[in-house]
Amino acid sequence: MKQFLLTALLTLTCVSGVNASGLKSLESFVKTVKTGQADFTQVVTSPAREGQVPKVKTSSGQFEFSRPNRFRFDYVKPFVQTIVADGQTLWLHDVDLNQVTARKQAAVLGSTPAALIASADDVQALQADFVLTDAPEKDGLQWVLATPRSKDGQLQSVRVGFRATGDAAAASSTLEVLEILDSFGQRSVLTFRQMKLNPPLAVTAFAFKPPIGADLIRQ
Repeated sequence: MKQFLLTALLTLTCVSGVNASGLKSLESFVKTVKTGQADFTQVVTSPAREGQVPKVKTSSGQFEFSRPNRFRFDYVKPFVQTIVADGQTLWLHDVDLNQVTARKQAAVLGSTPAALIASADDVQALQADFVLTDAPEKDGLQWVLATPRSKDGQLQSVRVGFRATGDAAAASSTLEVLEILDSFGQRSVLTFRQMKLNPPLAVTAFAFKPPIGADLIRQ
């Protein structure tokens, strides 16, 4: 569960045309949104074992990012956990275990949703790591499917859903849903709310210092 949370990193909104495709919405987001904040709810569904119903876990919290390589997930329910990328190191703080795991950010992110959204300045750069295609419109959302080119990671695919908002004079699209499928058949759906585009965020917002007394594991 905690390892899977590391792959569930994505964000906010973009400016686009009402009739734009998912790819155009993604392209506009990557170009125009440099910082962002949102509340999120995450629902993780594990594959059902024979004779059993699928296990479903729900969590929620706050997310913020600063392009190109800083982001922060603060999980508050049902347990407290923090994931911070400060540009060099990816930190995972498990409060219940009083444990901090530190990994080199460049080696960990790779073809993840975080890399998909927070690391590139244009769609062409993303295509080095992902095959990007428009997906059929569903539930009133415009979708883009991102499939990692590398077959060695845990990530199988990511679907990003944008909802068209505004009128003809003020058209925009909002990134509303993120669906992540891993190679074990586990699915995570993140829904974003109360999104803020390009708010001023200090670099210190992405600083992390292990609490005194916490076990520190470097990988």
